[in-house]
Formats: sequence, structure tokens, C-alpha cells
Amino acid sequence: MRANDLLHDAKRILTLSLLVALAECSGGGGMVPSAEQAAAGQTAGRSTPQSQTTTILPAGARPIAAEAIPIGAEAIPIGAEAIPIVGRLLPANSTTSPKTTSVCTLVTGSGSCNAIRRLDIVPALNLLPALIAGYQPQDLWGAYDVPWQKGAGQTIGIVVAMNNPNAASDLAVYRSTMGLPPCTVASGCLRFAAQNGSSSLPAGDENWGQEMSIDLDMASAICPNCNLLVVEANSSDIENLTASVSTAISLGATVVSNSYTTPETAAVAADNPKWNHPGVPIVVGAGDNGYGVGWPASSSYVTAVGGTTLVPILDGIAVLETAWSKTGSGCSAYIAKPSWQHDVLCHKRTTNDVAAIANPVPGVAVYDTYFASSSDQGWNVYGGTSVSTPIIAGMYALAGNGSSVDNAQGLYANAKSLNNIILGLNGLCLTYLCTSGLGYSGPTGLGSPNGAGAF
Repeated sequence: MRANDLLHDAKRILTLSLLVALAECSGGGGMVPSAEQAAAGQTAGRSTPQSQTTTILPAGARPIAAEAIPIGAEAIPIGAEAIPIVGRLLPANSTTSPKTTSVCTLVTGSGSCNAIRRLDIVPALNLLPALIAGYQPQDLWGAYDVPWQKGAGQTIGIVVAMNNPNAASDLAVYRSTMGLPPCTVASGCLRFAAQNGSSSLPAGDENWGQEMSIDLDMASAICPNCNLLVVEANSSDIENLTASVSTAISLGATVVSNSYTTPETAAVAADNPKWNHPGVPIVVGAGDNGYGVGWPASSSYVTAVGGTTLVPILDGIAVLETAWSKTGSGCSAYIAKPSWQHDVLCHKRTTNDVAAIANPVPGVAVYDTYFASSSDQGWNVYGGTSVSTPIIAGMYALAGNGSSVDNAQGLYANAKSLNNIILGLNGLCLTYLCTSGLGYSGPTGLGSPNGAGAF
């Protein structure tokens, strides 16, 4: 019997074993740390990039493929890999959805940051890692088989509107707490520039300041050895943000992350040629408003990033990944079908191309102190395609193939290297444009990262 057949049978056996286990236990994530736990200062052992030796899977085990497991009337796919969350507490994934807030307002002609903040998490300063709610870098490394050791010499450009004056100091806290190497302005690892490339930065904005913190923290989590370049548009006007992408590239970005959306119109779609930057992957979030197309995700020159729900099961031994119900997706009304897309129900550009975690439950940990109210400062939990977008940008940087990337075409040629997300939906279109399944689908595109091979 061939090695591939043996691996296929092993995956089936592992899936059946998980089915039995799921029938006997309730699964799910942990709970938010209690006041008593916080006071006790509980901690869990961690490995840093300098000394990482943790084995994500048991010796000899293989990643869990995207298999469907019936649970009652619902089939849940096992996506990505087993992920070590034991010894740390995550926000509860209860049947009652926690309160959240969209950080920015969606306005036609202006970019709305794709950030969602959990309101049931009490922000705090000076927490030990074990007491910080939300996914942390090592969780993402395990879920997406991230080759975090790579990335040296790469620069992730981050385009946002306005300024966060605490961004550098907040990033230092995030990276130090998470055991990541420093990335500072003094060392040249971290840079900030205005829309015109100067050092005269625009005024601060609390909402876009949160977006900046998410982007910096997630880019750091995925590629701790990458340099970071933040280009701050004068305003959230989509033309200013578009110009800032060109500035980021002129300043040396090897990949550019854009976590914002505006409704697709003929006027904004006319700017499609401005997004053509051969040799630099341009990554754009699909938005957080469910089924429907946003700009610039529908540009034929970008990689459109959807969102998934990623939750731990079996007491943190593995994760489940499905399409997130609020991710954007759909069929463009204006942008011609790229030659590398072959889905049959959309005769123009289809979004999305790829996806990663975006559901704020459990969400990711982000450190930000630029709030008017001190009660909001510190460790918060976020979701939205503002999370998935810098994750994908980080994967492009780790792959190091940017000079040969003109658009999302390479992902379609390497789709087998992604985790196909087979369940979940973000609307009631009754087709793959809003419903995940085997092969390509709108909400999650070709799937989520499984290492950097697809990039």
C-alpha cells in the first residue's frame, strides 16, 4: 500500500476516534479568568521564538484533515492542526453570543476598518500570558502550521488611517509579553510614515488606533522576524488609503496589509488599475457585514481575505474551523473575471481567495492603550477580517515569494496546500458564493493556511 493511502486511512481512523470522543464530552473552550485566578497570578509555561521546542502534535501524529464529523444535525469540519491551549484560559464560546462592537463605521467612499471588539472582556494592564484572553501567537502557529522562524529581510506594510501615538510602546508590550523578539523604531525594525512618505504623521484617532494595534500585533504574531512599516493615510477616504499603498511599496514593503472596506461602486472600482503592483502581494480584508462584496477586496490585483471561526475542542487538543457568518463574500458587479478564477456562477471577480480566523469568539489578544477611557486600556479581544488580513500578509512574508506575485493567482495553483473549509455560511444565497463546501467557496475562498506552501 502506498504511503498516501496509509496517511489517508490514518486520517479516517483519527476522525472516527474524535467522533467517539465528541459523543462522550461537551468540548468547547475554557472560561474567562476569574478575579480569584487573576489575583493568584496563575501562569503557564511558554516557549519563545528564541527557545521554541514545543511539539504541536504528539510524536508520530499527523495534522487533522478537513473532515466532517456529525454532531446531532450539524456537521463540523476539523480544520488545521491540533493546537495546544491546555493550561491557558480562553473566552467562553457559549450559546449566547457575547456583546461586541464594530470599531469603525461603514461609509461609502471611505474605508471602514474591519475590527470588532469584545465588550464582555474586562481590559487590563500588566497581565501574565496565562491570564490574557484570546488566541496568542503560539495558538496561531499551531492552528496554521506557521513557519514563524522565517521572514528575515521581509517588510510587512500596514496601511491605516490616522495615527496611534502609543503604537510603538504598545507593540513592545505585546511582543515582550508573548515572548517575541523586540521590534523597535530605534533598531529600524519598526517604521511609521505619513501618506506622502514623510515623518509628519496625521492626528490620532482612537478607532483607527485600535486597527493599527490589531495589524501590528497579528503581523508580529505570524512573522516575528519581519520588519514592520505603518503608513498612515491623512483620513479614511478610500483615495487616501489607496495612495498610501503605493507609498508603502515605495518605502520598501514586500507585502502590504489592508484591513478596511468600503461598499463596491462603479466609482471606486474604476480605481482598479491603481492596485496593480507586480512583485508585491497586496492583501485586503473582505469586511464584516456578511454576504456582499466590498472594495478593494474585489480588485483583481489583490488577495481577498475572508474570515473563519476557529474554536478549540476536546479540552484544547484540537480546533474546529468553519466559515464565519459575518465575513464578506460574493460576486463583483464591476471587476472582470481574472483568468485564474474558474467558478461558474459569477462571471466577474469572485471574493474571497483565502481566509483565516476572524470570529471574535474566541478572538485574538491585542494590546492597546490609546483610549480616552482608562477602563478600555490594555489587553482586549478582537475579531473581524482586520485579524485575518495581517495573518495572511504574514504568511506571504514567511513564504518570501513576493517578487513573483502579481495577484492571487498563485494560491489557485497551490490550493492543495491550504486547509479546505467545508462548512459554514455568511448568507442565504444557496450557492457556494455564500456557503462553504468542498473546493472553492466565497466565504473562505480556497481555505485557510496550512504552512506557507500555498503563498
